[in-house]
Amino acid sequence: MKKALTFVTSLLLVIASATAVAKWDPDEVKEYDAKSQEAIATFKEQDPTIQKFFDVAPGYVVIPTVGKGGIGIGGARGKGILYEGGVPTAVVTLTQLSFGFQWGGQAYSEFIFFEDAATLKNFKQGNFELNAQASAVAVTAGASADAAFNGGMAIFTQVKGGLMYEAAVGGQKFKVETK
Repeated sequence: MKKALTFVTSLLLVIASATAVAKWDPDEVKEYDAKSQEAIATFKEQDPTIQKFFDVAPGYVVIPTVGKGGIGIGGARGKGILYEGGVPTAVVTLTQLSFGFQWGGQAYSEFIFFEDAATLKNFKQGNFELNAQASAVAVTAGASADAAFNGGMAIFTQVKGGLMYEAAVGGQKFKVETK
């Protein structure tokens, strides 16, 4: 029990530090852009029908690696890039806290496509949150063929590794650092 409490305390400290505001760092942008491009290539290789979202969205976020873990209380964190017209325009930090039955750890990529300029603008204003009802489509061959925008967004996740048992409620919060 003591180990679980220590793990949860450490996880909460990591999440709290993740919300600190940082400045636009060109080296960081270059690093996350390269990782994001790899994630995009893997995504398109697994599901070529996803190209339609890249073609129509005025902007999209790629978070190449989100680390997620939990024992009762869980959390996740990842950093990536907001693209507009295929060009990096912001660094995005995802933070998530969840409560409920959960155990394990997992790494995944997350892709968020914006349906219109208004939704994109709202996201860029910062402190954007996705509630527990927002649903993501797991990337598999052809999964995006029937996917559609919901609430101005289409969200996709691609598991990279790990195992997570989860019946929890939580939401994602985003910090957007523009140039």
